[in-house]
Amino acid sequence: MKLIIITAILLALASCSLVPKPELNITPASVDKVSSTMLALQQQAKPRQQIPVSVYAFRDQTGQYKPQANVSSFSTAVTQGATSMLTQILLDSGWFAPLEREGLQNLLTERKIHGSNKKLNDLPPLKEARLVFEGGIIGYETNLTTGGIGAEYFGLGLSELYREDQVTVYLRAIDVHSGQVLLSVSTTKKVFSQELRAGLFRYVSLNRLVEMEGGYSTNEPVQFCVKQAMESAVVELITVGIARGFWRSDDQASLANAG
Repeated sequence: MKLIIITAILLALASCSLVPKPELNITPASVDKVSSTMLALQQQAKPRQQIPVSVYAFRDQTGQYKPQANVSSFSTAVTQGATSMLTQILLDSGWFAPLEREGLQNLLTERKIHGSNKKLNDLPPLKEARLVFEGGIIGYETNLTTGGIGAEYFGLGLSELYREDQVTVYLRAIDVHSGQVLLSVSTTKKVFSQELRAGLFRYVSLNRLVEMEGGYSTNEPVQFCVKQAMESAVVELITVGIARGFWRSDDQASLANAG
């Protein structure tokens, strides 16, 4: 009996040693690289001239908080910095030239201070946008799909659980001159979570209990899932805009001029 218990303990320890674990060493901060979606877009046809656009706000419209069992939490389920993320995505796309509108009041204050100095020349007028991007994160559903599998024998158990959430983003482009909504797209992204557990619970003799447990969990960062959904929305908006003739790539413009 003792030999069986020792063998089970050794097997459990060996299985835990094979589980991938993150490094515990402290790593320096790193700059976020351009995603593969944006890199693929940059390698395609580019516009002859970038379109000036404004983004005033791209808010969290879900009203959802992080789900926590038996705890009252006021932490939001999705990022509150989606406006900054969308501005960066528009810059990375190469199609749009976003103008500062989220911090417009700060910009106007600085220009007023600059203008109050008589020694300095007058500032040129602010550049106007051709399009306004509106929308937001309109949905975050949790536990769309849950499940798992497990087995236990002779006090030795192994289980795996998973869960899928979903985030939904809407993005629309509005013509400043007419106020018409030119395009509106919607994208969704699944958020995947997984947990693996292994444990041992066994009485080796009277009043002697052996208990061991190990495992790990993997969760997709919601922030990056929101960013991926927004990137897909921008790419789809560019593609549909080209198909409907709202804007043309440099190659299309060259062919039109040659004809």
